[in-house]
Amino acid sequence: MKKFIKYSLQTLLLVMAFSFNACQEAFEELPQPDEQETIVASSSTAKLIENTAAKDGSFDNIVDGASCFAIEFPYTVKANGIEITIESEDGLYIIEEIFDELEDDEDLLEIIFPVVITLADYTVIEINGIGDLRELAAECIEGGKDDDIECIDFVYPITLYTFDANEVETGTVTVESDKDLRMFFAGLDENDLISIDFPVTMELYDGTKMEVRSNAELANAIEMAKEACDEDDDDDYNDDDFTQERLESLLVECPWLIHEVIRDEINQSDQYFEYLMNFTEDGAVTVKDRMGNDLTGTWSTRQTDHGVLINLAFDVLVDFNLEWIVYELGEGKIKLYAEGGNRIIMKSVCDLFDTEPDTLREILKECSWVIKKVKYQGEEVDRLFGYEFNFLPEGIVTLGNGQNTSEGTWVITANEQGRLVMAITIGSEPEVSFQWPLSDLRHDRLKFKVEEIGYELVLQRVCDDTNDGDVPEIRNIMMGGDWIVALYENGDMNGTENYMGYTFNFMANHLISTTLSETGATYPGLWRVLRNYEGKLKVYLNFGDVDLLNELTDDWKLVSITNDRIELMHVSEGEAGTTEIISTLVFEKQ
Repeated sequence: MKKFIKYSLQTLLLVMAFSFNACQEAFEELPQPDEQETIVASSSTAKLIENTAAKDGSFDNIVDGASCFAIEFPYTVKANGIEITIESEDGLYIIEEIFDELEDDEDLLEIIFPVVITLADYTVIEINGIGDLRELAAECIEGGKDDDIECIDFVYPITLYTFDANEVETGTVTVESDKDLRMFFAGLDENDLISIDFPVTMELYDGTKMEVRSNAELANAIEMAKEACDEDDDDDYNDDDFTQERLESLLVECPWLIHEVIRDEINQSDQYFEYLMNFTEDGAVTVKDRMGNDLTGTWSTRQTDHGVLINLAFDVLVDFNLEWIVYELGEGKIKLYAEGGNRIIMKSVCDLFDTEPDTLREILKECSWVIKKVKYQGEEVDRLFGYEFNFLPEGIVTLGNGQNTSEGTWVITANEQGRLVMAITIGSEPEVSFQWPLSDLRHDRLKFKVEEIGYELVLQRVCDDTNDGDVPEIRNIMMGGDWIVALYENGDMNGTENYMGYTFNFMANHLISTTLSETGATYPGLWRVLRNYEGKLKVYLNFGDVDLLNELTDDWKLVSITNDRIELMHVSEGEAGTTEIISTLVFEKQ
């Protein structure tokens, strides 16, 4: 993995242009422009070429914890108990999502052996156990100090020539990849002579390409570029490497909401939850509590060998008064840590405070909004899952399930912190009648939350999706007849037999009718097919208060569908929020 740290590309190219002669003196072993264009296989130039073509093993450090080798796809792991087959680099992001789901759990990864690894020189080795893997990982040199060069790459194909001791050409080979180039050098003796068919195109870490026309230009290009980016050779899967300047820039860019405070191993999150912090460039920080009171303090940062530190000092907020280690700087999130059981987690909320009330009003009126989650006084309200809000002009709002509709009022205001609030009043629906403070704003998903009293509302936008293609087709298949449950598994529990005798009929207006053949009893429910804010196809099922069927009420990810079979999957928290459980639900046409 490559990230900018020291130079802009323009600076790098300028330095290369003006310091070519200086580099020749600094690296005496490199060839001079007037030398014979052949190079010896054991020369420093050849070594630079080999190191540039080495396989980078840092992209999968979340799994193997080593930058000098990579595990070959596919392979299987268990992340916090969830078994995942990793078939490409995209699978590594699934592991990260699972690890980041909960802040306080212990992230555990188990590799299912045997696996095959590829070393920097493309040697392939089969590993049969975690002990062997750790032994190899201990030999890696981390922190960007290893031989492989990641800040510049070759653009292929490249043609090379071989020569005998009298520099008479003996052969030619065209290489198409780093592996081909590295294997070509591996087949040479240390005194063999080779040459390269110039010009050769090189690609720098930011994607910009440059052309070199001689051995000297090639060697200098590699030397100049190899220290110009952060190779990210560490076991930090969150990819949090950052500078003091980046931290300072992020802090003053947006307001920050407090989500967690632990001081001296005592959880103080309820006391400070969603206090609003504003950092300014002059070193001042203002904290606005939930009543709108301003609490002032100061902040400063410094760079150390152990990372970037931030010092907070307040007269009133004494729980914040420490020099904190910034141990994670992710997208929209900063985590602070100090020894002795101290932690602060803050989330960026630019949109929540820069957005005008009229903007949120227009977003709400554009489309319908489906309830993904409702918590009322700490309890999740499954009954309303999948119900649809329509925010109409003149402050009218409706809430319905395709069969029954309730009507009330809505208004957008701002609370004492200056935060947008959606106030809903529907007399027949007390669980949603509340002043909902906005905590996450996207054009296709809205989240409202008051953590300390257990209120939460998550809405998914649903517009006219007849042009989506997939959604109407899936609906038509599901409405094409009666279905039975062919498989239901919840973690290790197989509950398929519980649904024998039940027939499911997906009808228009999002209605579903379930019939138990033994008694002839029918049970109404709600179903939806939609594409969520991540672009994933989801099937919402809501079977109301029927005990057995209620177990199937959830938002299911659509895994596959044919005219005769529907396969759904859901990942949910286990007991105490420490593990994840995969549920599988399969319908087959009756």
